[in-house]
Amino acid sequence: MIIALAVMAYFGLLLVAARFGGRGNGAFFRGGRKSPWPVVAFGMIGASLSGVTFISVPGMVAATGMSYLQMCMGFFFGYLLVAFVLIPLYYRHNLTSIYGYLETRFGGVSRKTGASFFLLSKLTGAAARMYLVCMVLQMYVFDAVGLPFVATVGITLLIIWLYTRRGGVGTIVWTDALQTLCMLVALVVILFQTCRLLDFGFLEGLAAVWADPHSDIFVWGDWGSTQHFVKMFLSGVFIVVVMTGLDQDMMQKNLTCRNQRDAQKNLCSYGALFLPVNFLFMSLGVLLLMVYSRQGIPLPATGDALLPGLIADGVLGQVALACFAIGIVASSFSSADSATTALTTSFCLDILEIERAGARFGTDPEKTRKYVHAAMILAFVVFILGFKAVGSSSVIDAIYVIAGYTYGPLLGLFAFGMLSKRRVMDRAVPLVALLSPLLCFLIDSVTLSYTGYKFGYEMLLFNGLITAVGLRAFSTAPAPLPAKELVT
Repeated sequence: MIIALAVMAYFGLLLVAARFGGRGNGAFFRGGRKSPWPVVAFGMIGASLSGVTFISVPGMVAATGMSYLQMCMGFFFGYLLVAFVLIPLYYRHNLTSIYGYLETRFGGVSRKTGASFFLLSKLTGAAARMYLVCMVLQMYVFDAVGLPFVATVGITLLIIWLYTRRGGVGTIVWTDALQTLCMLVALVVILFQTCRLLDFGFLEGLAAVWADPHSDIFVWGDWGSTQHFVKMFLSGVFIVVVMTGLDQDMMQKNLTCRNQRDAQKNLCSYGALFLPVNFLFMSLGVLLLMVYSRQGIPLPATGDALLPGLIADGVLGQVALACFAIGIVASSFSSADSATTALTTSFCLDILEIERAGARFGTDPEKTRKYVHAAMILAFVVFILGFKAVGSSSVIDAIYVIAGYTYGPLLGLFAFGMLSKRRVMDRAVPLVALLSPLLCFLIDSVTLSYTGYKFGYEMLLFNGLITAVGLRAFSTAPAPLPAKELVT
């Protein structure tokens, strides 16, 4: 009953935010380029955290302590790179879809290749996040009323379609801010409730977390470990570069800011807040382990069930249940709303090129955009059900592993384009982009078989490097400038 009320209340707030934020011309793709940067920055916190962080990050503590914070430290420097390297590039070219840069640099085939990898990456990653949240709702709410999982997914995505179909990213900027507020309030209240159950004050709880063995952050000794500091830190830097800086979903929100300077302030502020927010989530995980230990409750089979298990059993009380409901409902919408908007934007502008050839499809560009948006909602349903069939013990880990293979070619394409002036054979780009992740998978398998070394999140860097080498093989030196231009 509590979760049902939370869904209805949150849906009402979303409609208000959608009506407020979706007004004006060009709202769907660019938000009218009038979004206040503090609102964008605050909303991006929730969009990045989503339901995966709310559930999986506290659960990671049992297996790997707070070593995830090593990656979060790298995240901050990644945001600085995005703010001062990529943002000027995008604003200089006045881009709506960031993959338009690949056409400017290499050609139209390269643009479609980059956009295609984004479409696959975003559908997969966002479906994984949405899958986790829908599974929690299904297990703790909808199974009791006999609603099948496919109906849970369908209803959730139908609601998302209703409030994004007109406003697009102009709406998402405001609904993400609302979602972030709901999640952070829920997190703080659950932290207080957990401390209260353990007879801690809030500061005493933080001191207990710091003294607990599960609060270990740094891993230095074992280079074979995927949790080693150097691997985690560098992976954090480049994960942000590709999953924010080369991701149409995240960049589309930045490009709604009034100007380049506002977008840079947005990213720096957002990046500075990311580490302390994740520290609170991991502190919650340590405190939850203390609750399990003190009350003699067996630990769940997976870390993702650490918080939902205590919530479902009523151990944390009705207030925590209400806050958990609000947080999880908010994250369930944020996991897919901005993703469907960005996917629609990229497919319309990069693949269909409706701004250039709208009449080609027998309808106007606006109708085409609406059809594509509805199709992306249906694609989400298919991908979520597919992820459910595969399953994963830790969704957040699965997302980063997937990113290493699908975002690697994007990293290689943008890096080669920005760091080299060589001309690439445009038609060869899809071949290079497809072979790179396949070669990475083969190398990872052979290395593990013969040396026992398992690539972790650093696979992203390796994948990007192989893509860049492949592009170099299909490139030629730039033609020299005429003598007259050299003098000028």
